[in-house]
Amino acid sequence: MTEDFAFKISTLCFDENYTPADHTRLTTNFANLARGENRQENLRRALTMIDNRFNALAHWDNPKSNRYSVELEIISADLDIEGNGADFPAIEMLKTTIVDHKTGARIEGMVGNSFSSYVRDYDFSVRLLDHNKGRDGFSVPENYGDLHGNLFKLFVTSPAYQENFAKRPVFCLSVSHNKTYNRTANDHPVLGFEYLPDDTSLTEAYFKKMGLQVRYFMPKNSAAPLAFFFFGELLNDYSNLELISTISTMESFQRIYRPEIYNANAPAGVVYQPSLDHQDYSPTRIVYDREERSQLAVKQGKYTEEHFIKPHHDRLKAWSAKFAAQ
Repeated sequence: MTEDFAFKISTLCFDENYTPADHTRLTTNFANLARGENRQENLRRALTMIDNRFNALAHWDNPKSNRYSVELEIISADLDIEGNGADFPAIEMLKTTIVDHKTGARIEGMVGNSFSSYVRDYDFSVRLLDHNKGRDGFSVPENYGDLHGNLFKLFVTSPAYQENFAKRPVFCLSVSHNKTYNRTANDHPVLGFEYLPDDTSLTEAYFKKMGLQVRYFMPKNSAAPLAFFFFGELLNDYSNLELISTISTMESFQRIYRPEIYNANAPAGVVYQPSLDHQDYSPTRIVYDREERSQLAVKQGKYTEEHFIKPHHDRLKAWSAKFAAQ
């Protein structure tokens, strides 16, 4: 059964001329920026933010803060579970390439960064909501996240992934606004101070089923910690420039999407409680529609239910159980 589950990878350049592909989740950070009358200016400003942040962090041998630029590719992984070429858009990520304008070198950056998944939309915006309708307390359905986690593990170990990428992915998300984070003495030269949360979260549990660990770091001159989800050892498996490519990319997106946290005028302290109601922040000049984003998540979740979960329910359930047993 497993041999019928095949991934096909395609790439698309993310630059100021980017237009979302037909199968792209429009709630994805980079896709949301590329819509509306300000689309090209949005993209240009976001890319400039990324380059400026990269040069600020990679400051050695970089006196004018213009030595590097970051190129981004959107990685789309479509899944064919029937072996007949009928693909479903399973996963979308970003890959960074670092351009060194001093030496002319092109340096492999990080794959992962942003994480986009239609099945995750189904889990969070359809299945979880339906499960909790009419309940007094919050709970999660049985086997919640198992299918998604197993599909992701299959992807990372698939020939399609291993033929295209030398290292496993790292994803960078925002902190949770309903947890408190405490700064530790652990200070990494690039990632900055490590923070520890006071509790776990549903997102952490969901990503754990994908095989990923999480650590929280606040890079120098950042306003808040970032959540890094990874395999292996985050601090030893990736170079400084690779880590900087992820920080500069995803912190820039978070400054646009969650300015109350990541573009706050005062940085996080030793004890930090993020809040989307925080008022002392500087909005970016980049248009991002958060309300539309939440509405689209439900639509995308229902699309997944109709076109992937329901038509293949029995097959997916049997495959996931077999995969987990292996």
